[in-house]
Order: sequence, then structure tokens, then C-alpha cells
Amino acid sequence: MTTEAKLREEICRVAKSLYDRGYTVGSAGNVSARLEDGFLITPTDACLGALDPARLSKLDRNGEQVSGDRASKTIRLHRAIYEADPALGGVVHTHSTHLVALSLTPGVDPSNILPPLTPYHVMKAGRIPLIPYRRPGAPEVLDLVRPHVAACRGVMLARIGPTFWHRTPAEASAALEEAEETAKLWFLTRGNRLPALDATAVAELKEAFGAKW
Repeated sequence: MTTEAKLREEICRVAKSLYDRGYTVGSAGNVSARLEDGFLITPTDACLGALDPARLSKLDRNGEQVSGDRASKTIRLHRAIYEADPALGGVVHTHSTHLVALSLTPGVDPSNILPPLTPYHVMKAGRIPLIPYRRPGAPEVLDLVRPHVAACRGVMLARIGPTFWHRTPAEASAALEEAEETAKLWFLTRGNRLPALDATAVAELKEAFGAKW
């Protein structure tokens, strides 16, 4: 089990990397990790590019604040995701530009917003359902996301941004980054009507790498 100190450092490292590359701006986005006795999450209204490991919000298993700055309201969604799968150890949410733009694009498939353009998208990010718009922090979002946790690596909250989960914050971030880069590729190539990977290729990736597609 990774120590709390190392998890604090990992959250800050992942958050700064996302911020430095423009995956989130201002005080948008949040990163969390599961602890043996609760959770760590980035504080509310904190800039992901300038976090202090000692000031991360720590909560107990019931979601009550134990220490650090005030927790992001998104902890309710993070906790719902963790409760849906005991194997998960990290959740990442950003307002990544291309994925948000894709959620606003007419004709997008709500069961999976991105076609399988690359093998790495299938392997790392997988199928991404679109969650209908609800205001930030709306409690009904929890019930909309829960059914997808076991079958997917992440979802797209319409008009807001992607939320991804994995064994660690770093792995969750890697899945989200692959999705954002594939969304960018989709916008760059959509005029060329490039074909997606066919069903046989996707099935091969699922068998070989356990892709969640």
C-alpha cells in the first residue's frame, strides 16, 4: 500500500502536469486518492498547478473533513466512484478543451463519444459515455455515473469535463490524457472521414490488453 505521504506527492505531481499542459485552467479540475482510512482530494478553488501536499484535503471514510484546506465539492462524486469499485485508488477530473467541445458537438453518440481511432485510445481510455448536463455538484450526477464505473475507465460530463478512474491517480490521469488527445485528433481529422478501427481490431485489443470497450 502506497503511503499517504507518497500519495500526496503523486496527486500534486499529476495535478501540476495536467495544469502545465493546459488540460485544466484557473482553479478548475480535481484529483483524489483513496486511503486506508479515507480519502485525499485537491481543495476547492485550488489551482492544480500550485498545490501544497500538506494542504490537500483529507477526509475520513464517511466523507467528513479531517485536515487540510476545504475539500472540493466533487468529493461526493469521487466517493461514489470509489464505492462502486474497491479496486480503484485514483480519480481525476478536468475541463479539457477538446473533450468538452466534443460533448457540445451535434451527432455525438451518447453511449460512446469517441470512435476507436487508435489502439491506444481503446487500450488506455476505452469507451466513454456522455453524462447529460447537470449543474456542477448536482447530486443526481452520482446516480448517472455509478452504472458506468465497472464497465468503463471514465465518463464525459456534458459541458463540464471528463472524469476518469483507475488504480492510482497517475493511471487515471494517463487514461484521461489519452481521451483528450484522441478528441483533439478527431477534430483535426474529422473532415477527412477517417475510418475507425473495425470490430475485429477492437476485439483483439480487448482480449490482449483487457480494454474496457
